[in-house]
Amino acid sequence: MKKVANIIFLGAPGSGKGTQSALLADNLKIPSISTGDILRMEVASNSKIGNLAKSHMQFGALVPDEIMVDIIKKRISEADCDKGFILDGFPRNIKQAASLDIMLDALSKEINLVINIEVEEGVLIKRIAGRFICKNCHVSYNCFFNPTTVDGICDKCGSSSFESRSDDSEETVRNRLLIYNQNTKELIEFYRKKDLIYLVNGLKDIALVNLDINKGVDVALNN
Repeated sequence: MKKVANIIFLGAPGSGKGTQSALLADNLKIPSISTGDILRMEVASNSKIGNLAKSHMQFGALVPDEIMVDIIKKRISEADCDKGFILDGFPRNIKQAASLDIMLDALSKEINLVINIEVEEGVLIKRIAGRFICKNCHVSYNCFFNPTTVDGICDKCGSSSFESRSDDSEETVRNRLLIYNQNTKELIEFYRKKDLIYLVNGLKDIALVNLDINKGVDVALNN
């Protein structure tokens, strides 16, 4: 009997996690839930829980885990999650994973697969630090993997005006990866002990990564 597809995506910044979670969600016809997105939606809706989250955010503080878990609980209790859901961006550490398990158990739900997209650090840095966009038409490029055909000229509109995000500097990216790796190492082991981890080589072409993920999902949901 095929299981309900309750899936977590793990992957460092630049791993392609967001792209792959969206592709899988479309294939399985279940929602891919970005915790950042649902947090912003709750705040914008002025809901009770959204206002509670906002009370922390307006002072630059992190939203407490218990509030995030309640926001996720509210979202996965909606009808479109009856056949499953994909969590993108939560949990980020073992404490959050344990809180998530308790909440899911109360709903008679459980995570049945955790997909970890692996990409070596040097490639991640190039993927992020190499990004730039055309200021005129907003087409994205990468100086390592997807440069403009003519140096300094946008392929689409011919503009010579480009910009990069300030937080995409190599130093900032290295710090982000350091924090991610510190938190995720234990998180991966947490799910490995539950026999839920499925490792994917994120260095491959997007279509091939997607194919690997679908194979792993098929096995996990039909065993």
